[in-house]
This record gives sequence, C-alpha cells and structure tokens, in this order.
Amino acid sequence: MMKLDSYWLDTAPLFTGGEREPVSGRVDVAVVGGGFTGLSSALALARRGASVVVFEAGRVIGAASGRNGGQCNSGLAHDYGSLAARIGAERAAAYYRAYEAAVQTVEEVVARERIDCGFVRCGRLKLAAKPEHYGKLARACERLAREVDPAVEMIPPERIRDEVGSDAFFGGLLQKTSAQMHVGRFGVGLAEAATRHGARILENAPVTEIKRLGDGTYRVGSARGSVHATQVLLASGSSAVGPFGWFRRRLVSVGSFIITTEPLDRALLDRLLPHRRGYVTSKNVGNYFRTTADNRLVFGGRARFAMSNPRSDQKSGRILRATLAATFPELADARIDYCWGGLVDMTADRLPRAGQHDGMFYSLGYSGHGVQMSVHMGELMADVMAGKADANPWRELDWPAIPGHFGKPWFLPFVGAYYRFQDLIH
Repeated sequence: MMKLDSYWLDTAPLFTGGEREPVSGRVDVAVVGGGFTGLSSALALARRGASVVVFEAGRVIGAASGRNGGQCNSGLAHDYGSLAARIGAERAAAYYRAYEAAVQTVEEVVARERIDCGFVRCGRLKLAAKPEHYGKLARACERLAREVDPAVEMIPPERIRDEVGSDAFFGGLLQKTSAQMHVGRFGVGLAEAATRHGARILENAPVTEIKRLGDGTYRVGSARGSVHATQVLLASGSSAVGPFGWFRRRLVSVGSFIITTEPLDRALLDRLLPHRRGYVTSKNVGNYFRTTADNRLVFGGRARFAMSNPRSDQKSGRILRATLAATFPELADARIDYCWGGLVDMTADRLPRAGQHDGMFYSLGYSGHGVQMSVHMGELMADVMAGKADANPWRELDWPAIPGHFGKPWFLPFVGAYYRFQDLIH
C-alpha cells in the first residue's frame, strides 16, 4: 500500500535524544527550527562550548530537510551567465563557490561525526529536455569551466544514452562535484551529534513568542517552556504560524512533490541509470530523480503549483507517475510505494538570505537548493553570531517584501501558468 509519507523519514532511525521535560532558565543561543540549518548551527555552537536549545514545532527534520529529493548539489538555482550579467561576475562566482563549499561542509560533517547516510560524490547531470536546450547548456558549461568550475563536462546527444536509458533527453551538463545521501539518516545523525556535544533539542515545541528585552536579550516561549537567550537564530523557513510575519512577507512557500518506486531489479537500473547520479531536467517546471541504496527510484518535481496536503500530494503523485512512465516506459507498471509533498521556501530572486532582523539572526530561503546550503549556513551562522559578519556569503543582499504578498501565496497558479507557457515556447 502506498504511503503518503517521505521515504527518507520512514526509513530513517528515530531520533531519541530530545528533551523530555519542559525547558527554562538562561541559554547562550535559542535556535528556532530543527531542520538542517538549526541542527548544524546547534552542533557548531555546542562544539564551541555554547549552551544551546533548539525549538522544533514537530519532529526534527520533519519539514523540508526530510522531504526533499536527497541531492546535495554544487551550483546555483540560476543560469550562471545570466546571474553574472545581473549582479556581476565576481559576486556570481562567489555565490557559485559558496555552493561548492557547502557540499564540502556536508562531507566534512558526515566524516567527523561518523554519520551513516550513504554520502557519495556521484555528480549531477542536468538533462536537456529539448534539443534547443543543449546549446544553452553547452554555453553555460564553457563559461563555468573558464571562470569558476573546471569539474564540469558536456555529455553530447550521441552519448546521452550511456548516462540515461531514455529517449526523452538530448544531452546534458555534468557537474562532477555534486553528491547525494539519505537525508533522513543524515538529519537524525546531525541531531544526535548536536546532543552529543551538549545541545538540547525540543520536539513538538512550536515557538509562540520571541520578545526582545530591554537589555538586548530575548525571551523565547514555546508550548514546552521558555528560555532567556542571549542570541536567537531563526532557522525555520517562513513558518506559517508564530511571530514571523516579517519573514512570511519575503518568502513564497511552493509545493514540491515526490514519488518513490518499489525496489527495482538492479539489472534494470543498470540499463536506465548506470552511474546512479543525481538528475534534473532543464525545463522551468521540470523533474529531478535519483536512485536509493535499496534500488528504488525517487522521482520528483513541481507537478502542480499548489500547497502540500494529502489530497494535493495524491493529485501531484498521479501527474508524476505519468511523467515517470513517459520518461522511462520500462517503469510504467512499477509499483509506487511512497508519495509525499513538502514546501520549498523561495525568495523572489532564488538566492538565500541570512543576516539579522531586529537583532535576531536568521538563515532562510534556500529556494530548492537547501540540502547542502542549510548545513553550510548553520556552521557559518555560528561564526556570524561570534562576530565574524563576513563569514556570511549573502550579507550584501537586500531583502524587500514581495509586493502584494502577506503570507498566503494566492498568486501561485498564475506563476505556474507562466512557467508552463515558457516551457512550451522555449
């Protein structure tokens, strides 16, 4: 029977190191959010001797960190040349290198904390979904290789079947430094590492109050107690509830949906995806996919520009299943064991934001590229909170509110229609 739950969460061990009693007293840092950003920062801060409490509204990594495609990629959510033309080559290169550094950070944390999550540098292949997309990818590859990333390579149309056993693609751009892992096992391992170094984690503890006191410190209140914190780090995404209205006006939460097949015959996967990379297609409303250690295919995308809930997830799952069958006809009859959705917090320009607002630190808005950057920013925000402001690669970005956006993304269907039209004409 198909489960409407994340494969990663369902197949990860349970985190058992959370606090069982309500919290109180004083701490150096209160972290709001028990995803990769919050857990990574808690680990980094605790390793330095700081007293840290993490407040998580549900279960650790229960939201975006445990509900994604499991890819840990180098590269931005942009065409590098277009971004360079808009913000300058120097800044674009710095942002690109930040993502390379982020993958390295994940690898270092996995090794240092001995997290059993199947981390592997397998590369990411961006697949040309139309013949005309190949030329654009080739131009991007040439500029990347020349300016910022020598570990890129074009796979021409005549060799694409050596990479992907499908007639749906027309070559691709391979970024060799990208990786993948079991994000559920990684997240639980990250939480365990944080508690091992002294951080305290409260699950089922939605934050209801963050009050700045006269001396510049904070009272952070939750359903499971409150603390008096010297510093606060918001690492919860836009968070539909709680005292985070300023952030909700600057983030758009978009549903992303994923299906996962039954375990497949290894010989079949050797034909379809012999190198077991991470894959993404070149359309605006495209797909991403990869295999798992137990030979399943994880296949996702923004099937519908809608919010995630059980009914929406099932509708999106049917669309994804049809797309999977069209992409890989040999999998048309494969059983689907998992179908789930989650929210991707997008900024208007699809670049992350990190810094301070009203004294409170934050790192948010990874725009669909958060697996690696969230872990990286957790570590970097520990540096920023220690006074090293220049550790934040996004510090120069302003962050105006999105016009007409007050927390509910009423405009998503129009955005979806626009991107689908772009895919038809380009």
